[in-house]
Amino acid sequence: MAQRDSILNIQGGFHVEKEKLGVTKNGEDIIAYTLVNKNGMQAKIMNYGCNLLEFWVPDSEGILSDVVLGYEKIEDYFVNGPGFGCCICPNGNRIGDSKFTLNGVEYKLDANDGKNNLHSGFNPMHKRIWDVESVDDSHITFTCHKADMECGFPGEMDITITYTLSDDNALKLEYSGVSNVDTIFNPTNHSYFNLNGHDSGSVMNEIVWIDADKYTHTDSESIPHGECRDVKGTPMDFTTPKPLIKDTEADYDQLKWAGGFDHNYCLNNPSLTKPSCTLEDPESGRKMEVYTDLPGVQLYAGNYLDSSHIGKGDFPYDKRYGVCFESQFFPNAINVPEFAQPIAKAGVKAHSTTIYKFV
Repeated sequence: MAQRDSILNIQGGFHVEKEKLGVTKNGEDIIAYTLVNKNGMQAKIMNYGCNLLEFWVPDSEGILSDVVLGYEKIEDYFVNGPGFGCCICPNGNRIGDSKFTLNGVEYKLDANDGKNNLHSGFNPMHKRIWDVESVDDSHITFTCHKADMECGFPGEMDITITYTLSDDNALKLEYSGVSNVDTIFNPTNHSYFNLNGHDSGSVMNEIVWIDADKYTHTDSESIPHGECRDVKGTPMDFTTPKPLIKDTEADYDQLKWAGGFDHNYCLNNPSLTKPSCTLEDPESGRKMEVYTDLPGVQLYAGNYLDSSHIGKGDFPYDKRYGVCFESQFFPNAINVPEFAQPIAKAGVKAHSTTIYKFV
């Protein structure tokens, strides 16, 4: 049974629900905090992996539904193969051949996706407890120290992730880190959205728009090697809004190799004031805008989900029951000099922001 209590600040007047969900295998308390805005929107986030557990959003009639996929049992997050809700750190997405060279030194990483590295390997930082630096009813800041060579990446690094829920129905994620040596820093959030409710089934009728004239073309193992192809005239084109179902099964090598959409889009104008992507559900009327200052977004439409993943309310999440918008530097960028580089310079604060806003 989860234990609930509250954090009450008399002067500030805020009231944050704090809930003990269980303990890790090492006996550490797993605590969830719920942010609430004036419209009743709620975001529940836990200290294990800075994970977004629930995100309650009003529909066109003002009815709240939880629009992110997640597990019923806390223990399932210890494995969490799909990455439900987690802040992947220090590096999201794939690095080809599980190796890279930085400042003349070659580093080898876990090969956990065939011969490639995916989402920082077997022991990523989203599978550990983070410290809570500060919290109130609208924000929570988590901190964590990365040891030198943790996940295979050089340098000791102090990392901070902040969630802020605003009264204009936006959930802002800010990532920052300072390393003592040059290193890779490319965190992202891997929440699966289903705007009709996490337990409503397929997302294939939801409508996607992406402000990107190009995508990073990949090989059959989803590794880009430097080619950014035009989306125009291909099933990869989301410059005009379309439902995911329209081209998911198209006879196109990129979609066949990945089992559907699982591709990085090269954003035309990354911005925190103008959306780069939208997701809209015709049934509920919910619409989400995605803003980021990063150069790319991975559109992943849950191709590898299956009904063995038992979600909240014991609802099984089958193939294509959720869609991710993972803001990022391009996959395998560290091995492709032509791409913007996900390098945090020694002693210099690296920082990025992504916003999921409901309109």
